[in-house]
Amino acid sequence: TLIIILLFTNNVRANNINISVKTDLDLNCKFEKVIIKNSEHNFVSFAKDQIKRENINSLKIIAKNPDTLIVENLSKFINKIKLEVKISNKDIILIQAFDQERNYSESAVYTRSTGEFIHEITRKINSDEKEKDISFYSCIKNKQDT
Repeated sequence: TLIIILLFTNNVRANNINISVKTDLDLNCKFEKVIIKNSEHNFVSFAKDQIKRENINSLKIIAKNPDTLIVENLSKFINKIKLEVKISNKDIILIQAFDQERNYSESAVYTRSTGEFIHEITRKINSDEKEKDISFYSCIKNKQDT
């Protein structure tokens, strides 16, 4: 999955929308590890006992045909920006958004079958010192009242 997200986030310029599965998820995601690439670390992996990261207690993902995909409680950036890439099918949910200067992006991939959730933040996209922060989570559905 990491290879997919790294390949996918290479300055995508086209609108990519494919909502084929209706989704209404409320997930509880436990932080597992992070891979960091910056001036200090070159794709170094840190486990949850090596670095302080918060869990995501209520990650909401709502998808409706033909083109609505909403992700809440992932980050302040994702909460306020229009998603450029929105894919929801029976296997994965994939999102990506860029800032106005296209020098910062956030991407996320949720794999339905495994509960794996990957959140990638890329800073300084237009620079030789591009920085990446790729966090891995293990998610389960929050209990919902019926």
